[in-house]
Amino acid sequence: MSMTSTRPYLIRAFYDWIVDNHCTPHVVVNASVAGVEVPLEYVDGGQIVLNIAVTAVQGLRLGDQAIEFQARFGGQVRRVYAPVSSILAIYAKENGRGMVFAEDETEEDPLTPPPATTATQSDENGGSSKGGRRGKRAGGRPHLTVVK
Repeated sequence: MSMTSTRPYLIRAFYDWIVDNHCTPHVVVNASVAGVEVPLEYVDGGQIVLNIAVTAVQGLRLGDQAIEFQARFGGQVRRVYAPVSSILAIYAKENGRGMVFAEDETEEDPLTPPPATTATQSDENGGSSKGGRRGKRAGGRPHLTVVK
């Protein structure tokens, strides 16, 4: 089953967490992604770091497709539009805590496990993956074994 990207949800969650901890949320935007609208004179190395604190922006919208707001750059109000796929990181300015996203993330959740395999396939050690003591219980579910 195909699922939407986790990125917009994680951005909103980290934004709330950063603000709740009285820190200043910043995002790193890949300015070369199609659809990005940022003041190009502030882009450095293809990226721009934006302060998205409530006190720094107007009309902040952390949507499923994009982050958008208005902010002052050099005293001039400018519109900022950054598709979610262009967001490379969100972090707290004060301590650097946050999350970095992979640039090539697909729309599916990268943590989704691969489809189940049949019980007759061999594992990399040449043994059968059904039963046995190689990380699987009799029911075929993986389990952890403590090795001393």
